[in-house]
Amino acid sequence: MRLSRILLTIATALLPFAVLATTWLYLYPIFHGCGFPAALYEDGGHGMNAAVAPFRLLALGDPQLEGDSSLPKEGEAAFPSLQRLWALSISNPSTYRFLLTHPRTLHHTLRTLYSALLELTTQDLPRFIQTQRKKLDLLGNDYYLAHIVRSTRWWTRPSHIVVLGDLLGSQWISDEEFGMRAGRYWGRVFEGLEKVPESIMDQGMGRDIGHENDVHEVLGADKSWEKRVINIAGNHDIGYAGDLDEKRIERFERAFGRANWEIIFTLPPCNYTPSSDALETNGQQPTPESPEIPSLRLIILNSMNLDTPALSSPLQTQTYAFLNHIISTSHPISFPVTSSLQFNLLLTHIPLHKESGICYDDPFFDFFKEEEGGGVKEQNMLSEHASKGVLEGVFGLSGNGEHEMGRAGVVINGHDHEGCDVIHYVERTSAAKTDNKEDRGDTGGASAGNGGEDTPRLKEITLRSMMGDYSGAAYFLSAWWDPNAGGEGNGEWRMEVGMCKIGVAAWWWGVHVLDLLVIVLDGQYGTIKWHFLIFFDGMERGG
Repeated sequence: MRLSRILLTIATALLPFAVLATTWLYLYPIFHGCGFPAALYEDGGHGMNAAVAPFRLLALGDPQLEGDSSLPKEGEAAFPSLQRLWALSISNPSTYRFLLTHPRTLHHTLRTLYSALLELTTQDLPRFIQTQRKKLDLLGNDYYLAHIVRSTRWWTRPSHIVVLGDLLGSQWISDEEFGMRAGRYWGRVFEGLEKVPESIMDQGMGRDIGHENDVHEVLGADKSWEKRVINIAGNHDIGYAGDLDEKRIERFERAFGRANWEIIFTLPPCNYTPSSDALETNGQQPTPESPEIPSLRLIILNSMNLDTPALSSPLQTQTYAFLNHIISTSHPISFPVTSSLQFNLLLTHIPLHKESGICYDDPFFDFFKEEEGGGVKEQNMLSEHASKGVLEGVFGLSGNGEHEMGRAGVVINGHDHEGCDVIHYVERTSAAKTDNKEDRGDTGGASAGNGGEDTPRLKEITLRSMMGDYSGAAYFLSAWWDPNAGGEGNGEWRMEVGMCKIGVAAWWWGVHVLDLLVIVLDGQYGTIKWHFLIFFDGMERGG
């Protein structure tokens, strides 16, 4: 009875901690204040009104689902040494009589037996234990990431979801391993969610250069976006430019969606009242296809082969063509760059170029050897040339011209696991120069350094990884149209970003181990108590 009381005492002492820890873990978005920033609207100069933003993007970076190609494949023996022992047929009684009458064969058999036993204890058993540990680690990591996705979606109710590249942990894995990890991605981490339908992505690939708008949707009209995941291609998914080939891009797009595409969300006409200064429609009501209605443009860009040399010239040409399509169909065709009617949200993987010391990662390039193709093998950021093309081409950020403030928008990417917030600004000089100002950790906004209010600028948010080593970060971007803001009250798009972390994966493991311990102890106490009751009942009956 003493043992049962000890177990009961331990379980009772641990129970409050288990309840508190489990409550915190499963309600952490509430306790940590996770949520989308409120949409603040100007109220005719009398103050600000708050509301729920119509566009709420849950952004996650670099989950990097791991695997281990060294693990035994399906059907492969876990203990090969035991098969060797069985092959000796020592279980057959006739074998013993044969061995006893043939000393040399007996000696050889004993040596084989010793070798097999040695292999069993020094190789097979350690490998088996390591295999089970790795499987448990992968399972726990998958459900840790799934817990972040499930909890943040439940509490914050995003309208859209994006994963900013490096969905998987390696681009060099086999097709079989790729399929297994993709299955875990959809079956565990993002269970119940789905990739964007190909019908939408195919229309938004920009194949027809010069076609102004491939895909238009009214923001909020299709609630299916709440269960869709926009997947960005990262280096661990398809490789850098030097090892990105057609095979890798094809398997990624089959499992996760197109590497390059776009979609434009327009505000419902009933939610937008244009001013006479903003529009000249001669009294006609705007339609969803009208470029004069405020719109939010999502640009999904494969930045893995923007830099050279590239292994596949056709794939790089496709990326360049898509980028040119984005540039050629931007709203300055209908409006000047200063127009605030369209908000451009560029989603990609590799961050733009920044000087050393601004973010955790410094500029870095490495290349394959000439005999291996000489292409880009690794890079921390885009080159200055590629970054300038994005800033000036997609966003119109230029120091030349009197009113070239750039298009409204933001760049969101991953790759640098530590995360970084930066303002890119361009000094107004005859020779335009792009510079950067560090603002690490403050996702709400950044100073543009020595640039004044009339300095062209653009915000770039590099997400901290959602992996356990980086505390499971999740980002919440709110975007909304404020009709009373902007110059002369013509309206403008506004954006705010928040971020919260669950904590390192050890917390997730610790809480579940504590819960399991309490359950086991409580169960053991019940089992022991039941055995004692049976024993004493039998004693009484026997007496």
